Amino acid sequence: MFNTLNEKFEKIVSSLRGKAIISEDDLDLTLREIRIALLEADVALLVVKDFINNVKSNVLGKKILKNINPDQMIIKLVYDELVKILGSDNEKLNINNTGLTKILFCGLQGSGKTTTVAKVANYLKKNSRKKILLVSADIYRPAAQEQLQVLSKQIDIDFMFSDNLTTVEAITNQSLERVSQNLYDILLFDTAGRQTVDLTMMNEIKSIVRILEPEEKILVADSLTGQDAANIAKNFHEAIDISSIILTRVDGDGKGGAALSIKSITGAPIKFIGTGEKIDQLEAFHPDRIANRILGMGDIVSLVEKASANIDKQEIEKITKKIAKGKFDLEDFAQQLKQMNKMGGISGVMSMLPGISKAQKMMAENNISEDLIKKQIAIISSMTKQERSEPDIIKASRKIRISNGSGTKVQDVNRLLKQFLQSQKMMKKMKSMDKGGMPSDLLNKLKGNLPTNFNH
Repeated sequence: MFNTLNEKFEKIVSSLRGKAIISEDDLDLTLREIRIALLEADVALLVVKDFINNVKSNVLGKKILKNINPDQMIIKLVYDELVKILGSDNEKLNINNTGLTKILFCGLQGSGKTTTVAKVANYLKKNSRKKILLVSADIYRPAAQEQLQVLSKQIDIDFMFSDNLTTVEAITNQSLERVSQNLYDILLFDTAGRQTVDLTMMNEIKSIVRILEPEEKILVADSLTGQDAANIAKNFHEAIDISSIILTRVDGDGKGGAALSIKSITGAPIKFIGTGEKIDQLEAFHPDRIANRILGMGDIVSLVEKASANIDKQEIEKITKKIAKGKFDLEDFAQQLKQMNKMGGISGVMSMLPGISKAQKMMAENNISEDLIKKQIAIISSMTKQERSEPDIIKASRKIRISNGSGTKVQDVNRLLKQFLQSQKMMKKMKSMDKGGMPSDLLNKLKGNLPTNFNH
């Protein structure tokens, strides 16, 4: 997400950094470049205008151009404005401490709404001890209820099947009876989507809201639709006063225009983003972290959180002990590749490091991709136990057998072995590891990419 913006903002930040004096002409040129970058990212024109005006008035009003470090102060003001339009703070779901919490989901057809309902259910199950019920009021789309029922089984959460009911009002009333009888804590209520926003759709949702009286009215919007997502959000907000937004498919959105427009236009905060199709690929939305990513300063906090949640601590400790003894082998290398996949793959990890666009450029130049990681795991899986622990014995005939077994070429095997040797040399140099399996000085090195006095 934000690849386009990040690349352009990195260049803008680089052009400012280190300048002792910045003239008003320099400022105008910088703001013009920012304006073009935002518009090319499909950010709504009104939002862009406000953004540029606010930054300029702050720079001139606070006499930043005559400051000791004008470059850093301007970058800080751009950062602050990005955070402001993204929503300032991470806002959590409005869940009652006691009694029932009803959460309504709405959105257009194809926005990933039903899958998102299951993702939120899975998130709540992992982060609370609440008893949850899933309900679908989609009486139009064939197999809509079956889809949510299948997903509910995957995450072991109760689902109310209501195929004998023909109106959304009847389904809504029955769901309220069910949660009351079985003492559920949270009701997640899915609604039907349409290809476009129409009067029938809005009247139906208004009717559900009137009966359900939900604590949360969440709009699920496809980030790939850019400004359209913001306009759709505006229509829903005017109809039912949505309280939250979840953006889906952000992993495929290189622009980020929806995220930068939707909060300003509706006033409703983005609370989660969908980062993939898997049931656990839902992340809390942190405006400050996203602003860091846009400016090319990485998101180390999210990276560490993701590592803590997904990396097998025992496996890391095992590999760490082997590294300390100089016994890092291909089995360990494969485990590290698998751990990276758990964290969202190499692109997911790279997207959180400082200098994102440079990292992605490096990946492209070296043909590093998710497919390559899968291929390398397949190659190692085709080796014998002895070959994995003693890669020096892998000569011509063994390479041919391994490549045939993994459906790859001998060149791929050679490349893997070369990468492993480089990794092995690096591991031998690493004498101290922190609890997360990361070099203890890595965070400090990464933080060195931030401008001084850039505190937030």
